[in-house]
Amino acid sequence: MSDEGQAIEVRTGERRPIEVRDAVPAEYEAVGKIVAEAFFADGQLDAPGSEFYADVLRDVASRADAAEIIAALDDGVVVGGVTFVPHGGPMADIARDGEAEVRMLGVAPDAQGRGAGTALMRECMARSAGTRRIVLSTQPVAHGSHRLYERLGFVREPSRDWAPVPGVDLLVYVLEL
Repeated sequence: MSDEGQAIEVRTGERRPIEVRDAVPAEYEAVGKIVAEAFFADGQLDAPGSEFYADVLRDVASRADAAEIIAALDDGVVVGGVTFVPHGGPMADIARDGEAEVRMLGVAPDAQGRGAGTALMRECMARSAGTRRIVLSTQPVAHGSHRLYERLGFVREPSRDWAPVPGVDLLVYVLEL
């Protein structure tokens, strides 16, 4: 039998690039679940007193009015998300005047290593035009996140480290724009 005239699908092994865009309300549940799973997998919810934060991470709808919710999709499937705070307000933890803040970044554990975290951070950086710097908080155990931030030019600013609750110490990273 001849293959002449028939379309043959060839798989090259190449993946489509990660798509980043504003999350739509129908994706909020998936984004929240993924971010919470990423925090659990990374050990960021192991500290005593931090259990409540998993519910905060899952509740994307509550923060959508006060911040930008950005989703990362791989072949149309949500694999990550981030809360971006461009100009302070109720969702800002540490941002000062002229600073944008990145919060609650997470990528599904089974999707890590495909560029979703980098794509989400680059989108936040692009949306920060007109600000002096971008700030973010992270836990000491989040070594993979630290490498990502440093690779993108963020530097530690220990003078701004803080603890939202006793026993949960957060490191601050800053990117001057």
